[in-house]
Amino acid sequence: MVAAIAGLDAMVKAADVELIHVEKRLGGRLVTVVVEGTVSAVEAAARVGAVEAAKVGKVKLCEVIARPHPDIMKFLKSE
Repeated sequence: MVAAIAGLDAMVKAADVELIHVEKRLGGRLVTVVVEGTVSAVEAAARVGAVEAAKVGKVKLCEVIARPHPDIMKFLKSE
């Protein structure tokens, strides 16, 4: 969880992205953070976030999905 928070902090400071979803599994040992913004902003944020998160924990995957299907976004956006 600490690595996810560090990565998220770096992402929102590095680019114009917005947190839209957080999912915790295994008691917080596996955390998924989803942000949205323009593709270039998300790519820049993901690079910076992965580097910062790796300084304090393990990063298993860092992936950018450009233009996801609207049904996926309905599942991810928690309002």
